[in-house]
Amino acid sequence: MSTEHIQVTPELFAYMRSVSLRETELRRALREETAELPDSQMQIMPEQGQFMALLLQLMKARRGLEVGTFTGYSALCFAEALPDDGLIVCCDVSAEYTAIAQRYWEKSGLRHKMDLRLAPALETLDQLLQDGQKASYDFCFLDADKENYSEYYEKALILLRPGGLLMADNVLWSGRVAGTSDDESASTSALKDFNQKLATDQRVALSMLPLADGLTLAIKK
Repeated sequence: MSTEHIQVTPELFAYMRSVSLRETELRRALREETAELPDSQMQIMPEQGQFMALLLQLMKARRGLEVGTFTGYSALCFAEALPDDGLIVCCDVSAEYTAIAQRYWEKSGLRHKMDLRLAPALETLDQLLQDGQKASYDFCFLDADKENYSEYYEKALILLRPGGLLMADNVLWSGRVAGTSDDESASTSALKDFNQKLATDQRVALSMLPLADGLTLAIKK
């Protein structure tokens, strides 16, 4: 019985990508354009997008939330997995980066599934709650400022239906959450608190995966 994760060498990673990744040309083009941006490190790995889209297909998701859209790669992955009447409320504050997203969404023919809200995400989530949308979403993807992860989580948990899936990105934070780093930044502290909070939160079923920079999956009970 294996007691630890296999080491993913560059050779093994290349092999996995060659036999598993199914990335459309449009998504590849978006990823390559994003790689040229100053904040390119905010882009999710294509394998992660494919994995999350697979989960949405398994649960037959129709409506979702995305907190942190950036250039739209993850939203595009999600939209491809949703039925034609599916909807993703995309929360972001950058008109510049989401302009790139919208350009690719238009090319994909899936723009009608995207409801982009350019405002602080906490305001958007509050507005959805005020609009009576409690327990009406199938999934939520958290990938925005880490300091507000806990608040995003609490509001998303109300908006998710029972059995809804919350996915939180960057929960391993390049290993800095493990306590072996001198990094005491607000983002690192917030992620440590967030991870500890979910570890004992009996409102959800939980699993943390060492995928990309760490991905937590939480199903609302």
